[in-house]
Amino acid sequence: MAIPWLTVLQAVPWSDVIRNAPKVADGAKKLWQNVGRTPGAATEAVSTAPGREDPLAALQAQAAAQQTALAELQQQMQSASELIKTLAEQNTGLIRRVEALQLRLRWLAAVLVVLAALATWLLAR
Repeated sequence: MAIPWLTVLQAVPWSDVIRNAPKVADGAKKLWQNVGRTPGAATEAVSTAPGREDPLAALQAQAAAQQTALAELQQQMQSASELIKTLAEQNTGLIRRVEALQLRLRWLAAVLVVLAALATWLLAR
């Protein structure tokens, strides 16, 4: 079943989207800057689980596992923030295009009104 696209597009609060686009872009840029400057050094986390083997080796293995997990999380966060930045930039471009189309539509409506008035005047003659 086809989605009535006109209904979907009419349901979108375009004025809110246009008004909030710069905020979204700025927020994405700030997020990207914060994630981009996050140092790659991982913090060491130590649990208090008792071990029967060498406690130093167990702690080193646990620290290595924590560092690996932290590095993976940082990579995921950086990828997600890059995606958010890209989406915000695309949203800003889309808003610019919508504004340009609205301006063209206003000009077209004005020309149409002038042509309709001219046609009415010519027919009434």
